[in-house]
Amino acid sequence: MRALVQRVKWGRVVVEGKVVGEIGPGIVTLLGVGSNDTLADVTRIIGKIAKLRIFEDADGKMNRSLLDLSYAHLIISQFTLYGDTSKGNRPSFIDAGKPELARALYENAIEASRALGIKTEAGQFQAHMEVSLLNDGPVTFWLE
Repeated sequence: MRALVQRVKWGRVVVEGKVVGEIGPGIVTLLGVGSNDTLADVTRIIGKIAKLRIFEDADGKMNRSLLDLSYAHLIISQFTLYGDTSKGNRPSFIDAGKPELARALYENAIEASRALGIKTEAGQFQAHMEVSLLNDGPVTFWLE
């Protein structure tokens, strides 16, 4: 499982002209599911994101998490995180999870985030999405 995590002032996902997910301050996660990923991987990565201390405390140090601040989480499915460009210019997606697996684990990720008490919004699986966000910092992390 791969996640590109961004601290944001706001994030929004639009599908066919309609807003399907929108948050204020929090984290936007682009989530890729690999072919060998399991529910245990979902639990681990969502737990890590929820507790990731990337928000500033009163002293201006990154020492607060989504859970500490009750901020929101926007999770967007992104199979292209598994794109391999090592052999040419056209990405190979052979390591990406098949749609059935990816959909199930993506939906589990949304539910796992909500189960932690985090206001969680989501994109739409296998849809063409327009993603907008205001990265705060910028602060961006890659998790595997």
